[in-house]
Amino acid sequence: MPGWKDAGAARNTVEGQRTMLTTAYRPGAPDWLDLTSPDTAASVAFYTTVFDWTYASAGPEAGGYGFFRQDGRTVAALGPFTDTHARPAWTVYFCTLDADRTTDLVREAGGLIRFAPFNVFTSGRMAGYTDPTGADFAVWQPHDVSGLDTVTEPGSLCWTECWSIDAGAAGTFYRTVFAWQEQEVPMGEFLYTVLTPPGGGTEDAHGGIVQLAPEQTAAGVSSHWLPYFEVPDVDARLATAERLGATVRTPAADVHGVGRLGGLVDPHGAAFAVITSAPPGT
Repeated sequence: MPGWKDAGAARNTVEGQRTMLTTAYRPGAPDWLDLTSPDTAASVAFYTTVFDWTYASAGPEAGGYGFFRQDGRTVAALGPFTDTHARPAWTVYFCTLDADRTTDLVREAGGLIRFAPFNVFTSGRMAGYTDPTGADFAVWQPHDVSGLDTVTEPGSLCWTECWSIDAGAAGTFYRTVFAWQEQEVPMGEFLYTVLTPPGGGTEDAHGGIVQLAPEQTAAGVSSHWLPYFEVPDVDARLATAERLGATVRTPAADVHGVGRLGGLVDPHGAAFAVITSAPPGT
């Protein structure tokens, strides 16, 4: 199994077209992202330094939940542990027009319901799940809040990947739940599964599925969704994050036609990646 940087090489190349997330949230596309942390104050200090974000609490009625912002626009959110089984992690949310129906589909496809659909004031409706291979994810049904204010721009979410102990089973599950379209893209010695919302074109691709290697699972890496954040300088962000207590999971590396990538685990154990994308046409 190649390294993660080889898997990420499909981020910007599907049939030669540049792909990216947008805030025109199609059903099945990523539309929200939040971090669960055992120490929200420490996480605020870490991420606002690494990404030059600001942070704003959602208010006393939100139970410690709040928003990371870039130039006044929400790019991610943060919340505390809500049960004893929680673990530090970034959770990717996918757009749905009916969270209750999606919950039924998750159950029928063999997934677990971590929390049933509920309304978040008048903002929207959300639910959380675990896929059959062990990766946590969630859905957001927009009401007053359609999703993140910005994506793809520096300091924001630009790609998502499901790292799975069984990529085939994960693909079958998500096809059933979201009707995602898939395209197998050759990446060296293996195929990378690129994901596109139903009805979208290749330019709407939003993520991929990666098979975890035996040595990765032996080292304790379990199925998870990995968010990528666009940054102006990968090396500088890795250095800052490491200085603040993060672990560099994969050092910065150049991928032709894609950009420069690096992987991290924050001081509490949540995995994420950073990328400085190559300019179009390179």
